[in-house]
Amino acid sequence: MTNAEVIIRVPTPLRGFVGGSDQVTVPGTTVREALAALTAGQEAFRDRLFTAEGDLRRFVNVYLGRDDVRRLGGLEAALPAGATLTLMVALAGG
Repeated sequence: MTNAEVIIRVPTPLRGFVGGSDQVTVPGTTVREALAALTAGQEAFRDRLFTAEGDLRRFVNVYLGRDDVRRLGGLEAALPAGATLTLMVALAGG
């Protein structure tokens, strides 16, 4: 892994977009870059994570370690070398 690569842990409901993998390695120095690389070429996946304005959807949480990235600068938060992001999505049911 090079300094510009990030591991993203993918929750079960989204694994179909990444070939069933529970984690994916992508390039990125910010949260936005890493998520853009994760969803590149997959409009349906991108739409699941982002609003039309490019913000994270309310039910999508991204963590750097134990910290919600929204508290670290949001999508522009810098990622240290070898960072691991964890995606979490809220599920509704009844």
